[in-house]
Order: sequence, then structure tokens, then C-alpha cells
Amino acid sequence: MLDWLLPVLISAALVLALAGALKRASLWRAGQPDSVNLIAGLMAMPRRYLVDLHHVVERDKYMSNTHVATAGGFVLSMLLIILVHLFGLESRWLAWALLASSVLMFTGAVFVFRRRLNPPARLSKGPWMRLPKSLLMFSVSFFILTLPAAGILPDAFGGWVLALILLIGVAWGLSELVFGMTWGGPMKHAFAGALHLAFHRRPERFNGGRSTGLKPVDLQARVLGVEKPTDFKWNQLLGFDACVQCGKCEAVCPAYAAGQPLNPKKLIQDMVVGLAGGTDAKFAGSPYPGIELGKAVGGPGQTITEGLVNSDTLWSCTTCRACVEECPMMIEHVDAIVDMRRFLTMEKGNTPNKGAEVLDNLIATDNPNGFDPGGRMNWAADQNLKVMSEVKQADVLFWVSDGAFDMRSQRILRAFVKVLKAAGVDFAVLGDEERDSGDVARRLGDDATFQSLAKRNIEVLNKYRFKRIVTTDPHAFHVLKNEYGDFGGNYEVLHHTTFINELVQQGRLQLDTFKGGTVTYHDPCYLGRYNGEYDSPRDLLKALGIELAEMERSGFRSRCCGGGGGAPITDIPGERRIADMRMEDARGVGAELVAVGCQQCTAMLEGVVEPRPEIKDIAELVSDALIEGAAAPRGTRESLAEEVLS
Repeated sequence: MLDWLLPVLISAALVLALAGALKRASLWRAGQPDSVNLIAGLMAMPRRYLVDLHHVVERDKYMSNTHVATAGGFVLSMLLIILVHLFGLESRWLAWALLASSVLMFTGAVFVFRRRLNPPARLSKGPWMRLPKSLLMFSVSFFILTLPAAGILPDAFGGWVLALILLIGVAWGLSELVFGMTWGGPMKHAFAGALHLAFHRRPERFNGGRSTGLKPVDLQARVLGVEKPTDFKWNQLLGFDACVQCGKCEAVCPAYAAGQPLNPKKLIQDMVVGLAGGTDAKFAGSPYPGIELGKAVGGPGQTITEGLVNSDTLWSCTTCRACVEECPMMIEHVDAIVDMRRFLTMEKGNTPNKGAEVLDNLIATDNPNGFDPGGRMNWAADQNLKVMSEVKQADVLFWVSDGAFDMRSQRILRAFVKVLKAAGVDFAVLGDEERDSGDVARRLGDDATFQSLAKRNIEVLNKYRFKRIVTTDPHAFHVLKNEYGDFGGNYEVLHHTTFINELVQQGRLQLDTFKGGTVTYHDPCYLGRYNGEYDSPRDLLKALGIELAEMERSGFRSRCCGGGGGAPITDIPGERRIADMRMEDARGVGAELVAVGCQQCTAMLEGVVEPRPEIKDIAELVSDALIEGAAAPRGTRESLAEEVLS
């Protein structure tokens, strides 16, 4: 019976899978066009899957090994099943290879089963709970069916009873793992995920690259931002469908931990609901804090924020990219959130709390708090700084940023100026010609204001000659380095910790040993996850004789302070403050001082009620440790100037 029925079942599963793939692809293609090299993407997919994706998965050794065994065993088994049981190739080598791949898959499936016996809260339940059984049934059924082909058992072994049992197992396994892969089953991510890697919206992320700058809005477009699911780029919709619902994004999201109405995993699944149409009633994971399941309704042509996703969910995001960093499928959650914010801000004018006021201030005064633009350099009245409009050129352009209007941040700026002078650096500032970098406007969804500020800043910058831009503000650092290039502003931009570390390595600064107590370091999101700078701040602290007490959430897994993405401006309430949670992390390692490298982080962490550890920017620590009279070697400044002029 199985001689003719097995090929029929395999063929039917493959045909139905192809039909499902075409149907699913039609849903993705309802999105907006995006320029993708289809052939190059498909050719790059194996390496992206086996290397780039695996680098992320490998952070969890248990799941990494499980994934290699289960996925590798399934793919190899399926290829061999087609050759042995569909095309009927009589080869004991192929049969033995199929037995081996089935055993490999079975081994991985056992570990999947164990994982699901007591799954962590972040994992979705529902249909995912039957997946281990399906994997086991598939591998066992085809293992037994292949034994005769390998010459281990006679063809008629077991009679019709075993044949019937195997038939049920094969039908179950094929329906879940092949047919279900393209029709919305738990294995959907395997099909969509592979294509997502091939046609990823940010191909720069592969082969060790980094891509974190937001894509610019076409201000002449019919709709600014994303109103409906079909307003997303088609490969963004494909990316949403690739979600494996592992919940790693949920586990690291600061807004979710704080009890704000955001869960990045749920958000991506809501986008899948919007893609295909329906409700969130069958979502088997954790809901948004404070929002019940079953009430969200959406469809491809329906406004997302009118039934599918509450706008407060979008405004809760700090844009820290912790979710993106952890996602094993390399999905871009932050891009999607900002795209939807753009519609709310630019089309609807719905920016909550102080958001609208801040955007109005940026338009009227070039800074978010509405201060007199002419007062940008008041903090430096006694510093005798060179201004670019007067000197026209310098080795370093010091981008002051909007910390110039904040008394606490001014102490950081003055400390950095002291360090620059001690090292003999030839630097200048833009003075009153400098405007807000546009970071806040862009994260709040006002790309029109961002583009206006960026173009005006670029026009000013291009009037002068300098080698590098250095800033103490990671947010300005990020947009100047990664987002101004879309408008013709291509510069070498350094964060001040990177630059100071260079000066120390060159022997241009002589530092005393830090005399304080236990120190920990807080990684700013826009310096670390956005730009990969984790080492320079730590090297500087080491140069001060500090042995860091690292928090559990540090490096690429650092917990956000809560200050990014305009979150302090939109101020969506939760059960607790993100900054308070971060300070608990610092207390947990016995820190008496938290070293930071971001003015926004300083403000957020110092906003935590005392008693708490002291907060100091690394520039302040270096400034305090300078050995007086140990000036930079003579001639250093002249050589740098000659390099710039050449």
C-alpha cells in the first residue's frame, strides 16, 4: 500500500506547500516596492542562514545545538525523502544517509520536546506546543520507512498494521512541516525566514556589517509613514512573517519590563494579523501589559492604529534596539515602529504629551526646549573657544549638541574641553551656527523637520575644513555618522570616549589613578547597539586604574536608561520607571559610581531618587584625573593641522 500511497502523500504535500507559498507571497507583495537584487539575495541566503543568523542563535548554546540538529536534520531528510521515497532511487548509500539525517532530526526534536515541557514565559504556547510531537513523528516515521531501503528490514515487515501507523505518522509530519510551512503553521518561520534573509531590507547587516540608520521618508509620497499594513515595504511584511515567536525581544524590552503597553513580539504578530486580516484572539504569548487579548482587529487596508495597535504601544518604545539585537531572525522592530509613528506625527499630528511642543520648538528655535538659539554658547563664555566662522578650519570640530542648554550637561562639555586643551588638540565649535542634530524629531516620526535640520546643518558644515567631528552626545553622533549621508553629509564622526581613548593611547594625556570606590559602566544604546562602541569607554576606565564591576545587562545586552526615542517626551505611563530598573542593576553589583558616556543617560539616571550611586560622564572622570602640567608634546597640534590641510 505504501509503495504507491507514500509518493502520492509526498507529492500532495509539496504541491500544497507550493500553493501556500504563492498565496503567502501575494500577501507580502501587497506591500510597497523596495529595490532588492533577487538573484544576489538568493545566492547569499545560505551564508546568511548558516553564518550570520547562526551567530545570533549561538548566544544560547542549548538552542543553537538544538537548531542545528533539528533544522539541519529536517532539510537534509526532506531532500533525501524526495530522492528515495518520491523518485524511488534505489541506493543504499542514500537510504543510510536518510537514516542518519532522521536520527539527527530526532535528536534535535527531543531537545525541543524537553524545552517545551516547562517553557519560559517569553515563549508562545498554543500551536507551538505540538511542534515537538510533529518533529518526532516525522523523523521516526521516515526512519522506519527507510529501513527496508537500507537493507536492514524486509519490505513487508510489520504488515498492514505498521503500514497504517506509519501512514498516519507520515501524513501528520508532512502536514505540519511541509504543507503547514506555507499555510501559517508553527514552521511558517522556516519558509518566510529563509526568504527574509535573502531579501532583507538591511543587507548591510550581513558579513559582519552594521546598519542602524533610519531610512528617509519621501516627503512627496501619497502617505507619509505607514498608515496600513500595505504601506510597509514588501520585504518588511516578509520580515514580520519570519517571526519564530521565541520572545527574546520580549525578554529584553525595557518598556515591557516597566509595564508599559509594549511587547515587541506581540507587535510583530499584530503586523502579521494586519497582513492577512483577522484578530489577535489566537495569539498564544504574553499580551501588551494592561491590554487584553482578543480585541485587536485589522486587515491589509485598515488603519493600524484604529483597531489593531494602540498608539501608546508605539510611543512606549525607547528605540534602544535591544529587540533587534536579540532577534534570531534579524527582524527590524524599530524601523516598523518609527514608520508607524511617522504617520501619526506627520499625517495626523498625534504626538502625545510634550511631543507636539518639542517639535514646534525645533522648528521655531532649532532646539527642543525652545531656548534662545543665541544662547547656545553661553556655557563657554569663559572658555575662549575658537569658532569655525572665524578660523574656517581646525583638526577637530566639536559638536556641542543641545547639552549646551542644560546645566548638568554643561559640566560634561566643560570637562571635555579641559581634556582637549590638555592634549593640545586643535579644535573649534560652530557656535550659534550649530542647530539641533534632528535626532529627537526623527525618532518622534517628524522626518520633515529632521530633514530640514539635517540639510541646514550640512550646509553649514560644508563651509569649513576639518578632519573629524567629535561629540559627547551619542544621539547626535549616530545621526551625524549614519543618517546625514542620505543628504550629502558624509563625515568622520567620533564619540568623545573614542577620541579621548586615542589621545591616551598616543600618550597625549597623563592621568592619575582613580581614588574612588566601586565603579560600573552603563552602555548608552546609541553608542553601543547602534554603533558597536563598547571597548573605548572601558579602555579609558582601565587607564584610570578602574576595575569595572560589570552589570549583568551590559555590552550589547545593556538595559536602556529609558531616555531614547523621545520616550521622556511622550511619557507613556507604566508600572515603574526604566531608569529605576537600571539603577537597581547598578546597586546589584555594589556600585558607588556609574560611569556613563551620554548626556541623556546622565539626566535619566540622576533622576532616580536618592540614595543611589553617583553618576559621572567619562569625560568628567578623565578631567578630574588629569595631571596638571603634563601637556601634550610640542608639535603635535602642528602636525595634525598639516595633515588636515594636505
